[in-house]
Amino acid sequence: MATKFDANNAQNLLEIEKQFAVKAVEQAQTYWNLLEKIDPKDLKLTKYDDEIYDHFISTFPELAEAPYDKLAKIDEDWMKSKEGKKKWREFIESYKDKVQDYNFGSLIRTDCTDEYGEKNTIFVTRIQFYAFEIARNRLGLNAQAHELARAEAEKERVKKEKEARAKERAERKGKGRT
Repeated sequence: MATKFDANNAQNLLEIEKQFAVKAVEQAQTYWNLLEKIDPKDLKLTKYDDEIYDHFISTFPELAEAPYDKLAKIDEDWMKSKEGKKKWREFIESYKDKVQDYNFGSLIRTDCTDEYGEKNTIFVTRIQFYAFEIARNRLGLNAQAHELARAEAEKERVKKEKEARAKERAERKGKGRT
């Protein structure tokens, strides 16, 4: 009979860590694709968006102060401070029985005006990701990322069209038709 998995006594297995990292990257790519295709103000991430937003803003009112600099650019040191950890732990655990995978790792952009990248990404829990991104979307802070994602997608589309035309020309030339 299998025993219950005890996370506190589990070893950090490299393969498991890699799988979590792959999932986090996939989620980040999916979210970036959503930002490209949907106006962030219209984007719904969970069926609990309203509740998460209200709880987030009431728990961290300093993030909801215009011009929203602390929400636009995440201060990882603040999040990991003794006070920050305590507030976040309570916030996160309140979604234990409500949001699936609430404590799974997710990647978030520290600066919402830029894309995912090595210097603009930190690891957070899924519910922290939801809280920040729901607020950023509702307050219009992801508008610039939306435009950036759309521009990147358009560049990629044009590049692929050029490559396809070049391949087509090379094939015709190879068959003796120019």
